[in-house]
Amino acid sequence: MQKLQLYIGTQRVDLFKDETVSFTQTIQNVKDISKIFTEFSKTFSLPASKVNNKIFQHYYNFDIQGGFDARNKVAGYIELNTLPFKEGYIKLEGVDLKKNIPHTYRITFFGNTINLKDVLGEDQLNNLTDLVDDDLTYDNTTVYSKLVNAPTGNICAPLITHTQRLIYNSASSAHNTAGNVHYHSNNAQNGVLWSDLKYAIRLQRIIDAIEIEYDSITFSNDFFNNTNNEQFYNLWMWLHRKKGSVEPATQLTLNYVPLTELTKTSGNTGYTNEIGGVLTLLPDGVLTPDGVNQYLDTKLEMIPTVSTVDYSIRILKNGSEYVTRSNIQGTQVFFDTSSTRLSQGSYTIQVASIAGISFAATNIEWSISIGVPGQGGGGGTDKWSNASSFSSSSIINFGITEQIPEIKIIDFLTGIFKMFNLTAYVDNAGIIVVKTLDSYYASGSLEPIVIDKYLDVTKSSTDVALPFKEIQYSYKGLGTFLAKQFNQLNNIGWGTLKYTLSNATFDAPNNTYKVEIPFEHLMYERLVDTATTTLKTVQYGYFVDDNQEPYYGLPLVFYAIRIVNGTNIAFQNGSSSITATNDYIIPSNSLDISLSNQTNINFTDSINEYVGESFSRTLFLNNYSTYIDNVFDRNRRLLKVNAVLPQKIFHNLQLNNLIQIRQQNYQINSITTNLTNGKSQLELLNVGTPYYRSLENITYQGTGGGTLYYNYSVGVAASLSIGDTMYNNATLTSTASSGTYTQSGSSTNDTYCENGCFMIMVLNSSGIITSLTCGCP
Repeated sequence: MQKLQLYIGTQRVDLFKDETVSFTQTIQNVKDISKIFTEFSKTFSLPASKVNNKIFQHYYNFDIQGGFDARNKVAGYIELNTLPFKEGYIKLEGVDLKKNIPHTYRITFFGNTINLKDVLGEDQLNNLTDLVDDDLTYDNTTVYSKLVNAPTGNICAPLITHTQRLIYNSASSAHNTAGNVHYHSNNAQNGVLWSDLKYAIRLQRIIDAIEIEYDSITFSNDFFNNTNNEQFYNLWMWLHRKKGSVEPATQLTLNYVPLTELTKTSGNTGYTNEIGGVLTLLPDGVLTPDGVNQYLDTKLEMIPTVSTVDYSIRILKNGSEYVTRSNIQGTQVFFDTSSTRLSQGSYTIQVASIAGISFAATNIEWSISIGVPGQGGGGGTDKWSNASSFSSSSIINFGITEQIPEIKIIDFLTGIFKMFNLTAYVDNAGIIVVKTLDSYYASGSLEPIVIDKYLDVTKSSTDVALPFKEIQYSYKGLGTFLAKQFNQLNNIGWGTLKYTLSNATFDAPNNTYKVEIPFEHLMYERLVDTATTTLKTVQYGYFVDDNQEPYYGLPLVFYAIRIVNGTNIAFQNGSSSITATNDYIIPSNSLDISLSNQTNINFTDSINEYVGESFSRTLFLNNYSTYIDNVFDRNRRLLKVNAVLPQKIFHNLQLNNLIQIRQQNYQINSITTNLTNGKSQLELLNVGTPYYRSLENITYQGTGGGTLYYNYSVGVAASLSIGDTMYNNATLTSTASSGTYTQSGSSTNDTYCENGCFMIMVLNSSGIITSLTCGCP
């Protein structure tokens, strides 16, 4: 019998003598592979003793003011035989009374990792106040800089448009075609309009902000906080909180720029004057003693240089807003009817535009006609216009917390965990250790724990490990134009995987399990010159719905890849000036656009939109295949055994330890332990013997045909990385010699590189990888 002690804060609570307290521990359960942030939890009963009544402040008595607050969890821990066992949090569920006398307190003990959900609660990404440090100006100059420069910081501006579809047409007849990014000349009307682009933020920056916002959350540097982990560090989120343009009235204030000069081009009535661009229509009686002069015509016409750019106009009268037109395009005419005709007063023209708008000289014109009784109804006409070009490029603060997509922080983290099959637990220092499931199991001891002599041999069972006939991996957000089109043509979602081992059909299980990622998944488009059918280096995202209308969607996650010295494209700054650039950031579902690195965020082999070939290093292959292939294996079994593990084993047991029974090794699926009597029920998944994977056809110092071996839990060959250990034998007891090893690439799981490339691996004297690259001709 073990001695169990439970503490709330630093106070030890009383337990029932016959209370059975059991805990289930699991990192990744084959029955529910998407559960994360869960180590263990258990509800059990405590007597309503004097000690416990004092701790819970007689919770049953609701007349007590300022008593125990059951709305919040409190810190607690468990000791076994006076040794620390588990730390966590305790929630009071309620009190049971017998004959109106308190008898039992019901509490639940939660492992540390579960508390992550409680700390984050319902908070969304826009609650991460530290992100304001990355606020920046939203104008053509800043967007251009973030588009063309290397994305080394936290913010970039990828070629993802919210409204306009882009094309590439080098024909001279298309030089003014909207969305045509071919650079014709600096005064053409085509190109990608800067305000059709939005910024993006690095996902690691969001992780940083979470750690800063919540003092109790610190992630390890195994997966997060690791610049060498390119599959995560190079991911970005598009800052798209509303469909269409960045200009939401409730979030950003347009910067109206006043016209500061007007020159009289004709007329000399004496009834108008101008100071600093403010036009004054003189009142009655100033020049005519009888005070009956009339303004017969007060027309204002404004003709912008570019007719397709949104802008807004505000007319002030005597300093107060008089007329406003918002989100307009092209020529605008004011005050040209009898019902809108102006009276005396001082009038100011103000213009604002997100994209920037300009008016050539004389293209803003007031025409004021005056009639004076007794002078034949005449009086004449004064015309005033801008003598020089006038432009408005609205300088707007792009607030990250105002523009970041609407998603709960816990849902954001859950999405990342599901993408990369991550697992989390809290170590003794309070750090949340985040690893891929494969790396978690690989970090366990290769030396199995033999428990034969502790088994209860009177009862055990062997079950089928396969709980589902099929597992489907997909993104929830597949509503954009090209993704919809792909689904209609292929009858499956873009990047979606429906998995069974070797595409076999299993009819024994009944259910299909779905792993769904709460992000948008865009299908990108590489542009071809429609005039010559020549492929260009331009790839972009078209974030609209299947009707090609602006689309809200879910948070978009992508890789940002910088094209250097590529195809020249035209960048439209909103005025008549066009800038040419051959450096720009393209969005991609793949980490790289080279065949030598095919890591991508699709779940199934999909055509890389840039290269035009299928990229095989999918999220499933890199992060799920090792675990799921084994679950679907016909030889896989779920063994259930009972054991009384001694304290020296139970106290130090890790869920990534190997268990050995009758010389067969097993992975731990779950352990349920009765902490009062020490009995445990173990669910174990058999692993193959030997426990290894191999690299075939290795060449070392000129000799080919060799084989290297490594820990099975590392995953397929493409998952190898610096720090992994290579062996000469399948039992993983003899480390490989130091030196350089090479291997020709293929599409199979036992080669590190792809077809047409070759691996170069350097090992040190301990057989540890110190350098690992792919070379491609």
